[in-house]
Amino acid sequence: MKRSSLFLRQVKITINQPGFRSKVIYLVTTLLDAEKYPAKDLADVYFRRWDVELFFRDIKTTLGMDILRCKSPEMIRKEMVMYFIAYNCMRRIMYEAAEEAGLPVRQISFKTSLQALRSWEPNLNQARMSRKERFGLIFMLYESMTQRPLRQRPGRSEPRAVKRRRKNYHLLTKPRHEMIVPAHRNRHWLNKRKSCLS
Repeated sequence: MKRSSLFLRQVKITINQPGFRSKVIYLVTTLLDAEKYPAKDLADVYFRRWDVELFFRDIKTTLGMDILRCKSPEMIRKEMVMYFIAYNCMRRIMYEAAEEAGLPVRQISFKTSLQALRSWEPNLNQARMSRKERFGLIFMLYESMTQRPLRQRPGRSEPRAVKRRRKNYHLLTKPRHEMIVPAHRNRHWLNKRKSCLS
């Protein structure tokens, strides 16, 4: 049996964060060219890895892809493609707004940009509008997207935890016309009442 080999490169990164002890981490990568891929650039990419989680949150929570409404696999694929198209179009608008304002695109909020586009959309879709007026409205849209840049907080802890507790409601496990909800949803109150009656 022929054995194959894989060449890897190990990069040592020292993290010096004010107020904390220095920390050393090692990155192992297949990007072997040290001139083309310096250790500093690899470290920057590594520290931006949390952005990927935030992008997933933008697609799932902000755009609403956490619940797919189609039933068949073919239609679900189409629904997901439409979400991805909408997300990429929104990112393109954010990139143009950031370039116009001279800001890094990471400082533009996806949710704020989406809200701004939704509020400006009726004005932009007017049929009787000159090219100059349309460009003026687009410029004002860009301004509303970039007027409150996100604060950059490097080294901020991002625990995987739910901030808000769930509501004390029963799950809808039956069709609505068959579902019977008890009068007292709070089982602690119900247990207390039972103990008082006995």
